Amino acid sequence: MKIKILGSGCRKCNKLENNVKKTLKNNDISAEIEHVTDITEIVDYGIMSTPALVIDEKVVSAGKILKEKEIIDLLQR
Repeated sequence: MKIKILGSGCRKCNKLENNVKKTLKNNDISAEIEHVTDITEIVDYGIMSTPALVIDEKVVSAGKILKEKEIIDLLQR
């Protein structure tokens, strides 16, 4: 599984990244995580607000900081 956090590196983007890492660790889930800060690459995903979460190249959330339960729900889809 490949997970991308899309965002400029702002506080909200970093918080989402930390929440994702914590969720993966707490639930013993293995995944590759990448924080994408390049605006051109972010725009290519078609999102209008950050932070955004991409799982296996599919945008599953944009514009909010997800909590552990929300992240788990998205990972199980």
